Amino acid sequence: MSELQNTLWPAPTAHGPLHADVTVPGSKSLSNRYLILAALGSEPVTLVGLLRSRDTELMMDALRALGVACHVDEHVGTTVTVVPPADGRFRGDVDVYCGLAGTVMRFVPGLALFADGPVRFDGDRQAYARPMKPVLDGLEQLGATIEYHGREGHLPFTVTPPTHLHDDCGDDGAVPHADAQTPAEVSIDSSDSSQFISGLLLIGSRLPHGLQLRHTGAKTPSLPHIRMTVSDVQGAGGDVDVDDAAPHTWTVAARTLQLPERVVVEPDLSNAAPFLGAALIAGGTVRVPHWPEHTTQPGGLLPGYLERLGATVTFPEEHGIRYCQVTSDGMIHGLGDFDLTAAGEIAPSLAAILVFADAPTRMIGIGHLRGHETNRLEALVNEIRRIGGEARELDDGIEITPVPRGTLHGAVMESYADHRMATFAAMIGLRVPGVSIVNVETTRKTLPDFPGMWRTLLGR
Repeated sequence: MSELQNTLWPAPTAHGPLHADVTVPGSKSLSNRYLILAALGSEPVTLVGLLRSRDTELMMDALRALGVACHVDEHVGTTVTVVPPADGRFRGDVDVYCGLAGTVMRFVPGLALFADGPVRFDGDRQAYARPMKPVLDGLEQLGATIEYHGREGHLPFTVTPPTHLHDDCGDDGAVPHADAQTPAEVSIDSSDSSQFISGLLLIGSRLPHGLQLRHTGAKTPSLPHIRMTVSDVQGAGGDVDVDDAAPHTWTVAARTLQLPERVVVEPDLSNAAPFLGAALIAGGTVRVPHWPEHTTQPGGLLPGYLERLGATVTFPEEHGIRYCQVTSDGMIHGLGDFDLTAAGEIAPSLAAILVFADAPTRMIGIGHLRGHETNRLEALVNEIRRIGGEARELDDGIEITPVPRGTLHGAVMESYADHRMATFAAMIGLRVPGVSIVNVETTRKTLPDFPGMWRTLLGR
């Protein structure tokens, strides 16, 4: 897929309180983890409600390059059947294009360990700035050879698998039951992204004697995402032990992974943040259906955050469907110090709300957002200042200080090819007339029709 072309989209302003139900597509985080785990199995898996977006299309294209069949149901486009290679080996001497998808560039290289030849990885030009070295260092510790074709620790690169990994595998690529053997030991600093840890945990079961993975950094970003990975691996029959005495160490037993024949993907709760958050900015009530009662998604923390900001949050059930319902009169409370370590991906949506709060807020624990699709902390500060607001970067976050009513003004806001910066700008436009967004199409990364969903939100 070619890189997105610049376009300009006028963000609509809300003319009154909102009253809308918005159906959010499946979770990107779960979708791409399930795709990887399905590829690591030996039997076909049907994924129902799979997100169909740029990131998941890139993931399926990457798997197809490696010899995995991904069949899309023509009548239900969100249902995909994944068929792993018959011999359990992935195809080598192929090219994988990652776009700007962190889960593709950080999860798929681990599959190259089990390929029959080198695998070349490339992506969008902006992806060249995203850090990759920790996961690639981990693969090197497992015997792979990494050749960089540009800056060390970044795309593009080639992963050449070791030969010894296959020595202990059966004809179907499955590992033997090897509890008595010493697992492979890997130590990396995953401070910049939890995806480095997740990428290695996903393939740990396939190693001949399992994996013991240590995070050497002082702080681990987004532990909920790591817990999600652990839960998904266990759901596929894996065995992952978290050392209580050393909380930054995970031991993955050698196991043959196999997801259930049919897996239903939850809605993406982090992608619900712009829509539910809109109720606070414009006032009114917004509901998202199919909200799970229990979830491993970090976005599951969103309702509690919105309550702290001043909203009323309930979970009504209608016809067997559970909704998250957010109601607000438009009054928003600043929160002082607000630790977002557990759910940094919803920081841009919360930042849009906090621009209109009644007191300053310092969102902390999100320094790793500097290494996402763009430097999100710098981008948020730039765009808040662009419309006349006040914000500044902190060592580990961002401080937003509300300005007097009437100070904010319209502007052309940049998206930085970052889907969450585009939805951030759309949220600002609900209350600030005259906002236009560069490249709103970047929202296709996780929301195939964000402009249409936004019009539904506004009843237009």
